[in-house]
Amino acid sequence: MNVSSHRHGLARPKVLSVLIFAALASSAVSAQVSIDYSISPDEQNHKISDLIYGTNHRMNMTGHENFGFYRLGGNRTTGYNWENNYSNAGSDWQHSSDTYMVPDGVDETIPGITLTDFVDNDAIPGAKTMLTVPLAGYVAADKNGTVQEGEVAPSSRWIPAIAKKNAPFSLTPDLTDNAVYTDEMVNFLVERYGKAADGGVFAYSLDNEPSLWSHTHSRIHPDKLGAKELVDRSIEAAQAVKGVDPTATIFGPALYGFGAFTGLSDAPDWSNYSAQYHWFIDYYLAQMKAAGQSSGMRLLDVLDLHWYSEARGDQRVTDGNADSAKDKNARMQAPRTLWDPEYQEDSWIAQWNMAELPLIPHIQDSIDAHYPGTKIAFTEYGYGGGDDITGAITEADVLGIFGKYGVYAANSWILNDEEKYLASAYRLYRNYNGENGTFGDTSVTATMSDKENSSIYASVDSETGLLHVIVLNKNMNESINGVFNIDSTTIYKSGKTYVLNSDSVEIQDKGEVEVTNNQLNYDIPALSAYHFVFSTSDATDPTDPTDPTDPTDPTDPTDPTDPGTDGVTVSVNIPQDGSASYCSDIVVTNNGSEAVEWHTAFDVEGSVYALWNANWEQAGSKVTIRGVEWNKVLQPGASTSSIGFCANR
Repeated sequence: MNVSSHRHGLARPKVLSVLIFAALASSAVSAQVSIDYSISPDEQNHKISDLIYGTNHRMNMTGHENFGFYRLGGNRTTGYNWENNYSNAGSDWQHSSDTYMVPDGVDETIPGITLTDFVDNDAIPGAKTMLTVPLAGYVAADKNGTVQEGEVAPSSRWIPAIAKKNAPFSLTPDLTDNAVYTDEMVNFLVERYGKAADGGVFAYSLDNEPSLWSHTHSRIHPDKLGAKELVDRSIEAAQAVKGVDPTATIFGPALYGFGAFTGLSDAPDWSNYSAQYHWFIDYYLAQMKAAGQSSGMRLLDVLDLHWYSEARGDQRVTDGNADSAKDKNARMQAPRTLWDPEYQEDSWIAQWNMAELPLIPHIQDSIDAHYPGTKIAFTEYGYGGGDDITGAITEADVLGIFGKYGVYAANSWILNDEEKYLASAYRLYRNYNGENGTFGDTSVTATMSDKENSSIYASVDSETGLLHVIVLNKNMNESINGVFNIDSTTIYKSGKTYVLNSDSVEIQDKGEVEVTNNQLNYDIPALSAYHFVFSTSDATDPTDPTDPTDPTDPTDPTDPTDPGTDGVTVSVNIPQDGSASYCSDIVVTNNGSEAVEWHTAFDVEGSVYALWNANWEQAGSKVTIRGVEWNKVLQPGASTSSIGFCANR
């Protein structure tokens, strides 16, 4: 797992009054947009699924995103052979059969090592995992590189992939029987991890993007896939999985592209069903429902679709060079296609298929009509701009939409190598304070008067009662004069604020705000995303004369001559690479036998210009720090490692 330093917020400013606009130092602009926001914590709508905060195989970002769901999927899984760990790249790379999916440093001859390494090492504790079962008919027989056109399956380069073994399972599969069995693979995993209900592999995907097989995997399935063929293969595979683990969750059919949603990308037999069914999704749901009723088990738990935005500015927003102002604005507006009936994006989809938009409500209508109880997932999606603040704002918008509209699971797909802002959007929801602080688990009603320039999402934490609010400013030039009204019988008195903007990919702690009569005025700078955490507690005013950070207080623990709390040590690693500026983590440890409210000091080279998750003061080369509200007390033997700083030499 890729691990980076913990840099999650700047030093806390003074408490801000709601009687004046809490203008940030970085928000000086020539104009403002006034927006009214209404939040109704008492209108608790539904639980937000942790599975919407998901990622895909080898896309762990910085390692601090606190994902809730991990998917092993993609084109490679269509031809993956769990017995020998070989897979085929298809059109992604010369139709090569090889060991690409085998993790570094493991023995490729161990059956299922690709799967078990993913479950053991990719997913963080408590998160759910999903693996993919092959449906296309064949998997890789060898690792001998490119499969030529004359070696299309069936040939010696392929082994038949069969759903059910109809014979006793083996944990050491027979490599000479010219067959790879789905149910034997599931049994192998159940024997290792237990059933899904007991903490084993949570879900299985019915292959990946099947309507594209004739293109992506033309050496496996050269002919265009038929609608009935996909249903038949899906039924057989789902029965095989649930025959071994009836508690497993089935996702399918992992369709790519709007053309697949409507007619399975012009499936050769779609005309046989198109008169009866509005689009392919309806047909698939109806057939899976009927098969489930016949077999006595639900064969499709989650309708799984892939959604890469086709919206355009100067070009498609997902293109790597879609970085013009028009592209960026189109990207930030594009999520409205998921929910807003009044919005029409610039795309071929909106031009020809407005009857099927907005997408999520239309999908839900199909489910209600053809297979009630089925959940919705987008296990691949992307909007581009992951290296830009507009990509972060868009991703934060999408995560909010998924939670608000009851999407069950979602896994973003990294489109480019540098997607640091995409990761930041996840942390805004799942690790906003550097301590895995998360957006609440219960969606509550929140509205705004301007959906073009802003979005708002709200939730309540069912354990703490804290009210979480995400607010986005999608305007590229103007700040928002936000007027917030909390309509609740609960009286909220204060809120902590965390911001993501173009200054840094790190979430910055912007301190506290006071809330008066459940109302708040706050300025949201252009191109920024805020996470407010409102509570019923009074704000802690650092201007209080008894505040230990007051430099006039003779007992001030930030006195640069104060050596720090007894028994507390600090570790700082200053890079010696000759650079003009640098950043470092700060690790504070309580070596004593009792809990302490700590402060400590250390020497730096140069002037500190940012320090997060602690109060601080610099005098000469010495920097003195003390904990903020949530980390100021250290238990015996404990350390806090979420603090860091940046300085200029």
